[in-house]
Amino acid sequence: MNANDRKGLVRESKEQVVSMIEGARDVANAITDAVSNIVARAVKGTRDVGGELVGLIVDTVTGSVHAAAEVGSEIGMAAKSIMIGTLRGTRQVGTAGLETIRTSAAAVIKGVASVGGSVADAARGTVEGAIEAARDLGVSAEEAASAAGSGIVQAAGEVSSTALEQVQGVLTQAISGVKVVLAKPFRSGSRDEGRAPARG
Repeated sequence: MNANDRKGLVRESKEQVVSMIEGARDVANAITDAVSNIVARAVKGTRDVGGELVGLIVDTVTGSVHAAAEVGSEIGMAAKSIMIGTLRGTRQVGTAGLETIRTSAAAVIKGVASVGGSVADAARGTVEGAIEAARDLGVSAEEAASAAGSGIVQAAGEVSSTALEQVQGVLTQAISGVKVVLAKPFRSGSRDEGRAPARG
């Protein structure tokens, strides 16, 4: 997939999600359904379960975040709905798993940061979405929360030190009754452990 194709998918995802949200009574479900359909359709045609699949997921999530921001949706709710929709869409074509959760969570955080939204609210919503989708994916709520948390921390660290501190504050608390346990400790002052150094 070349750069033009990727830009096209971001734009297409944004337009479709905006279209679904406008006039919807239940915005959360509208976002979930729109994202799920876009992801399933995009992923269905790919043979590459590596880089191309990751790119498709990231582009769809990015476009969906931009759509939610454009129509003024609450960031936490939108992040949760986008996460659920992404995981449902990939599950339809048999590619969902913990790595998909990590990739999707990271994409949500970067997308929210790019539109100036609250990464803390997005982090909470993203983990909530992963937990809700966990049963359908055949993983535990704890595994899903951990995978999402890992993606969130990695992405926030690449955005800025401030973003990282904000998501850390969220991930130290239980979310939907589940404690987020990361593979490596993420204490303030140890930001270089296991991820790219923060910029800014």
